[in-house]
Amino acid sequence: MSKPLTPSELEAALAALGEWSLDQGKLHRRFEFDDFIAAFSFMSQVAILAERADHHPEWWNVYNKVDVWLTTHDSGGITEKDLALARAVDARDCLG
Repeated sequence: MSKPLTPSELEAALAALGEWSLDQGKLHRRFEFDDFIAAFSFMSQVAILAERADHHPEWWNVYNKVDVWLTTHDSGGITEKDLALARAVDARDCLG
């Protein structure tokens, strides 16, 4: 089991991640796309990343918007697994 990041580790990670923020104790980012198909394509690509990492996001989608929240439930907070998935999501060339 991964251990949650300390407050100083989390602060440094957020600075490095850029567009991610904290929301209710979880990493959060909203993605906006041109249309629903682009948003759904993004979600499909992230689903493959998440499955490979065996670490799955909480997310919400309406039309062209996708909100993603990351936390490691069995560790009780944000861990390196969440940071790694956030970086992988950001690296996708499907972001619009």
